[in-house]
Amino acid sequence: MRILLTGVTGYIGKRLLPVLLEQGHDVICCVRDKDRFYPSAISDHVQVIEVDFLDKESLKNIPLGIDIAYFLIHSMATQSGDFQQMEAECANNFRNIIEKTNTQQIIYLSGIINSDRLSKHLDSRRNVESILADGRIPITTLRAGIIVGSGSASFEIIRDLVEKLPIMITPKWLQTKCQPIAIRNVIEFMIGVIANPHTFNKSYDIGGPDILSYKEMLLQYAAERKLRRKIYIIPLMTPRLSSYWLYFVTSTSYNLAKNLVDSMKVEVICKPNNLVDELGIKLINYRGSIQLAFQKIESDNVVSSWKDAQTSKILSGGLTRLLEVPSYGCFKDIRKASLQNSDASLTKIWSIGGNSGWYYGNWLWKIRGFMDQLVGGVGMRRGRKNKSDLAAGDALDFWRVLIADRKAKRLLLYAEMKLPGEAWLEFKIEDNVLIQTATFRPLGIAGRLYWYAVWPFHGFIFRGMINRIATT
Repeated sequence: MRILLTGVTGYIGKRLLPVLLEQGHDVICCVRDKDRFYPSAISDHVQVIEVDFLDKESLKNIPLGIDIAYFLIHSMATQSGDFQQMEAECANNFRNIIEKTNTQQIIYLSGIINSDRLSKHLDSRRNVESILADGRIPITTLRAGIIVGSGSASFEIIRDLVEKLPIMITPKWLQTKCQPIAIRNVIEFMIGVIANPHTFNKSYDIGGPDILSYKEMLLQYAAERKLRRKIYIIPLMTPRLSSYWLYFVTSTSYNLAKNLVDSMKVEVICKPNNLVDELGIKLINYRGSIQLAFQKIESDNVVSSWKDAQTSKILSGGLTRLLEVPSYGCFKDIRKASLQNSDASLTKIWSIGGNSGWYYGNWLWKIRGFMDQLVGGVGMRRGRKNKSDLAAGDALDFWRVLIADRKAKRLLLYAEMKLPGEAWLEFKIEDNVLIQTATFRPLGIAGRLYWYAVWPFHGFIFRGMINRIATT
């Protein structure tokens, strides 16, 4: 079948694409920026088109010959506007253009809706579902709560909290019940309903076999990891304090933390349905889903991560405009070093950041990350998805990977930290010489003052870093 896949660079889309290809489907991948798209295996069965569902002009790129269309566009973590309005506009534009095609079914992944008093996040999901259902094309809606898998936002937040805090003073929403589901089961449901007429114009809650409070989820994770943890719930933590608590302890952004806290006050438990029996899916329990997640992490095989989502204002215009590093009006720190072993140095470059650190002055990098976090930036908490592999679009501490061309021996990073300007960091190996270039384009007087203030530290950090990379 010919399948249109939106949100293909997102957490779910990256997991869904290879499974669709394995089943022999032809997949049309909608991306806002082709430079950020890197399927693990390019084949004749993949067609890539640039589409921004907030830009009606770009919708003309969508072909007429489509059998199934997945709507996987979510904006809860965005920092560049009202995510409810953005999701509604995307849904309207998607429905209007899909109705001009030969599509037989829309498949939408939504959230479990159990209350009339919904969070903004769940209310937006319900509104999108209504918009899509208003069209002439049959829709199948799968409603999930907490999704547990390597790289998922829920799993990474739980992981951060339990691994970092032996004693937790927590808000009362940790007593809220939910029904977590393994990412593997989510993909099975999404594949299973393809072209299934029994599921047309129907909604299904999907969840795992366990109904747990968030406190129980934290404690079961701790038990699985053989960690002793104490959790004390107090009623004094307001939603704002809870959001800051998540923001400073975990790797989540403040916007996402705020929306998650808003959602976690609402129970998300599945209404009964027979879809799991119809599709013959074997549900994985919560601790089993944790085990599967760590199998991926320990084998350095994390397929997708919520941290790679392109949500900041900085990147709202796409990666393409940032690929050409400017020269005019910029400050540059250029350093060169002869290499003893270019292959070994290239491996070091491709392993930079995350647990490997930045090879020199790591404590200064951490201080800079903490300062960024204090003013609402991403800080150094995001780490990296894989230990030794990088691709365009990946988050790397407080950088975003723009170019990761191992064959050309070039890595280009763009800063997502809060800055009075724009910053690039480039590593390039030519003729057995490593060229390391830091570029800063200042914004006004504040930008220039910033550069001169950090210049002494740059001399210390960048000199040490290139020497460590060059030495094997």
